[in-house]
Amino acid sequence: MTLSAPAPATEAPAPARPGRRQVHAVAGCYFVASFAALGLPPYLTAILPELGEGAARWAGLLYVVPTVFGALGAPLWGRLADRYGRKRLLLRAQLGLAAAFLLAGFADSLELFAAALVLQGVLGGTFAASNGYLGATLEGAELSRALTLMQGSARAALVCAPIVVGALTPWLSPHRQYALLAALPLAAAAMLAALPEPPRRTAPAEAPDEADGRATGETAAPAVASPAALRSLYALEFVFVLSTVISFPYLISLVEERLPGTGPVTSGVLFALPHMVYLAGAMAAHRFCRRRPRLGLILGFACIAAGSAGHAAADSLAAFAAVRLVLGAGLTLGLVGLSVLAADCAAGRAPGGLFGSIEFFSKAGAVAAGLAAAAGNAWFGPSAPLLIGTALALATVFACALPLIRRPRLRRSL
Repeated sequence: MTLSAPAPATEAPAPARPGRRQVHAVAGCYFVASFAALGLPPYLTAILPELGEGAARWAGLLYVVPTVFGALGAPLWGRLADRYGRKRLLLRAQLGLAAAFLLAGFADSLELFAAALVLQGVLGGTFAASNGYLGATLEGAELSRALTLMQGSARAALVCAPIVVGALTPWLSPHRQYALLAALPLAAAAMLAALPEPPRRTAPAEAPDEADGRATGETAAPAVASPAALRSLYALEFVFVLSTVISFPYLISLVEERLPGTGPVTSGVLFALPHMVYLAGAMAAHRFCRRRPRLGLILGFACIAAGSAGHAAADSLAAFAAVRLVLGAGLTLGLVGLSVLAADCAAGRAPGGLFGSIEFFSKAGAVAAGLAAAAGNAWFGPSAPLLIGTALALATVFACALPLIRRPRLRRSL
């Protein structure tokens, strides 16, 4: 009888990778669960009068409440996912959203509605939970492609959800639509329940600097991103969200100021154009950025700077459409470049904690963008937020390009 040699102790069975259908299922569940979260906040000025706040003075503050509490909770939920299971925490996020939406839909006072928005932020976190689930078994190009698809789900929801909510408004007020749309995260949870639980992955004990030079030529674990690479990713995530989201809140006001008589449909299309560019070009951008993410980010921030600055000079519908398309190119290259960097940082690292931290910095950037946009608009008018975004994007271009100027050898790595 011949005995086969035992497998080396250092080699573990390869985890079962989710198929394309499972990746698409996770992205689709995020899309449907995001409808209320992304489609209803633009209608807060219509919701608050039903709750006794006729002037809707609290709309701006309530708009960022879920984002603030989502940022605070994301790192904790990510670490709990690494400890107790990614599927379990992803289901928790979907059910938490459903509970918060039901409470918001049946709230009969401003205080109860605000509490529901707090719960939405605390109990939600579906994006970080979904990325953590995918990051548990995917690596490298597969993971960055899946993260690109997830961002596509977010862009599609951002484009479609406000339109659907507006279409339903003649029959059901946006306030009560919260309760109706709670069915969507419940449906997403039911679909996710059929997916397998990915294997647990823990962060390595050694820091990458200590492990350098210790490879023996045998099959090794994936290289772990250095702390400096993580700090760079978090900083880029924060600045990217800040420099892009700052252009969103007062775009409609700027269009009405420059193009009097522009209808709401046209304004809505102009608002959605950058996200449509992402949906059309994300996968092509992924092929470009996969081996040169830093170059993709530099070009992305350059397009963001050009597009944001162009808004200040646009004085026709064609000019506005053109600068929105340029901004969309920057949005696409930046998001895809960040997805590639995130996938590289996820190698050999517990994904729940990583994507929870990324979500924290992303939401912190969105909150900072809202505050900066409000202050800039109040002091200098609707063009000011776009000029702030331009300055931030240009500063980031120089910060990312400076090491390449100092060390030309790094250009080959792009």
